[in-house]
Amino acid sequence: MTTVQVPPEAPTAPVAVASTGLRLAVRRFRHNTLAVIGLVVIVAVVLFCFVGPLLYPTDQTHTQLSQVNLAPGGAHLLGTDAVGHDVLGRLMYGGKVSLLVGIAAGVLATVVGTLWGSVAGYVGGWVDAVMMRVVDAGIAIPALFILLVISAITTPGVWGLVVILGLVSWLVPSRLVRAETLTLKNRDYVLTLRAIGGSHARAIGKHLLPNSVSTIVVAATFQVADAILLVAYVSYLGLGVQPPATDWGGMLSAGLTAAYSGRWWLIVPPGLAVILVVCAFNAVGDGLRDAFDVRGR
Repeated sequence: MTTVQVPPEAPTAPVAVASTGLRLAVRRFRHNTLAVIGLVVIVAVVLFCFVGPLLYPTDQTHTQLSQVNLAPGGAHLLGTDAVGHDVLGRLMYGGKVSLLVGIAAGVLATVVGTLWGSVAGYVGGWVDAVMMRVVDAGIAIPALFILLVISAITTPGVWGLVVILGLVSWLVPSRLVRAETLTLKNRDYVLTLRAIGGSHARAIGKHLLPNSVSTIVVAATFQVADAILLVAYVSYLGLGVQPPATDWGGMLSAGLTAAYSGRWWLIVPPGLAVILVVCAFNAVGDGLRDAFDVRGR
């Protein structure tokens, strides 16, 4: 009797699985209209702030007293401010600072929170308890209170502002990543790695963090939106970049009193810019969360 051997099925390649998952995520993201609109808005604002000054050059350093408080129109599409700076050009330069500080602070907060949360969730025990009590204590203190105290002590530069905002914003991402790590560390591939003598650093770096990418990306998107809003807050309070540099929060602070005199063009454009960018990042974050949601597939 002849025995027919059936060849075993070829195992599914991890790269192919990852590629299929990525295509599904992209497809789901494209079907989210608000998320797509938010992404288009973000790209448009980035081009406006970084490419716009090349196409619409203005002098944002020297005062021009003959051009003070001009209404929109003519050579100044959005008018001028109290020292003669073109508001449209200032909106571009201010947006560049706001985006750079907001994105850098959001990324820093996400990196710190990811490392903290992954270590706490993986190690567990008393280490997890101590680390998360630190997080709980930090969350209990309002970020604006910390920023007010810092503003009374010092006036940091752009990168100092990035560090300050990043270090007051990492708490929420750490809790999200910890929750994800608690789920992943009991999976078979992590237990197998530990059984054959794999190190804790390898388990975190090669398995836990790569499988938490979706959570990390979504958290980073929301952190950038929150950081841009915090930049506007601290600049309004006087902690932001110093003149002649500016950001959208600084423009709001400078134009607040002028708005009562009917010079609306000093406060409406930066206010709309902050609202538009924050809503766009939040919409993209919602879209990424739905796209990476395995249960939703």
